[in-house]
Amino acid sequence: QVPLVESGGGLVQAGASLRLSCTASVSTFENYAMGWFRRAPGKEREIVASTSGTGTVQSVINSLEGRFTISRDNAKSTLYLQMNALKPEDTAIYYCAAEYGSPWRILLEEHEYTNWGLGVQVVVSA
Repeated sequence: QVPLVESGGGLVQAGASLRLSCTASVSTFENYAMGWFRRAPGKEREIVASTSGTGTVQSVINSLEGRFTISRDNAKSTLYLQMNALKPEDTAIYYCAAEYGSPWRILLEEHEYTNWGLGVQVVVSA
């Protein structure tokens, strides 16, 4: 099990930006595909973005492209999610997830990840 700790959430107004971070307690971070998921109130958890272990392959779901960016710093074992022009519908608990053995692939399905953080709350007011 890989300990994952998210940070950077909070309460912001619509149009603001936030950057979420997820720090992993591993020495081989580059071997882990990473993903951001979110669960909005009353909805199921959904994929937001994913990056391969090397960071060379990335994907953000279509509806969030242009506003959200995923990145990682393997030297710091940290994953980021830059969220711009936030909307009230972005209100959710955001989770990071990690899966070993995917340095070159992105993983987009919840069941593909075995390591999860506890989540960080993001609330966007109108």
